[in-house]
Amino acid sequence: MAETASPALILFGPTASGKSALALLLAQAVGGVVINADSMQLYRELRVLTARPTPAEEAAAPHALYGVRSAWEPANAAWWRAAALEAMEAARAQGRAPILCGGTGLYLRALTFGLAEIPEPGAAARAEARTLLAELGPAGLHARLAETDPATAAALRPSDSQRLARAWEVWCGTGRGLAAWQAEPAQPAAGWRFRAVALDPPRAALRAAIAARFRRMMESGAVEEVRALLSLGLDPAVPVLRAHGVAELAAHLRGEIGLEEAAQRAILATARYAKRQATWLRHQPLAPGVTPTTIKSRFEAPAQLSEQFWADMRDFLRSPR
Repeated sequence: MAETASPALILFGPTASGKSALALLLAQAVGGVVINADSMQLYRELRVLTARPTPAEEAAAPHALYGVRSAWEPANAAWWRAAALEAMEAARAQGRAPILCGGTGLYLRALTFGLAEIPEPGAAARAEARTLLAELGPAGLHARLAETDPATAAALRPSDSQRLARAWEVWCGTGRGLAAWQAEPAQPAAGWRFRAVALDPPRAALRAAIAARFRRMMESGAVEEVRALLSLGLDPAVPVLRAHGVAELAAHLRGEIGLEEAAQRAILATARYAKRQATWLRHQPLAPGVTPTTIKSRFEAPAQLSEQFWADMRDFLRSPR
């Protein structure tokens, strides 16, 4: 990439690995802006359950793209990429360094590797996809997709209702499968050079952190937050309802399970997701030609990291832009 490209840091890791705390300290150290790269922290209705930065943390350093969408406004990788590039440009105009922080790998790769331009499928195709999902269920829609677009179906889990519906509407509305569109050449983020830091704590430490954090969420009003979300009468397909803890606490509120069982289920589901995030990180580059600096522990305090680490980050993020 050209020498005049501006620096941007990617901070990635599984949920509860300490990304937000590290991002805040880095932003304070170098005059940076923390830009959200977590698909659920976009939604304003779920501050507690998505572990969004607190108002005090957001006041301690500039933050962008946190709580900027309503539950009725589904976001996707294309929307986030455009919003992230806009936030990065705004940071550059202010003489600040962008620090992209989150665990949604698809979003980060869309930013750094580019995203294929997929035509808008249209309202009719979208309605058909939702109707089929309601009639057939995720597994049935996956089987139907495998008949018409096997390449895309092979890349999707039969339980992933949102992506299955998206794949069906693209096939139905454009006449081409999602996998075929995604194979088209895409342009990476021009004018930026990336460095990556990856948090990859031991599994046991991460499980303990997830459990402790969920207990704190419960004490901070997670049940009430889910109650308020359910009162909105949202379309069951909207992404915000897939946030970890929502389904489990909703089952408790319907009287189907006790609160402790709901908590245990939510903790287990979150731990499984963290495992998938860690696996993804080990097999996917975060940016073209970038090997991340990997921290094999959960971040909790600056003393965990060497002086050389902090010096390297300051040098990179303070370089001319």
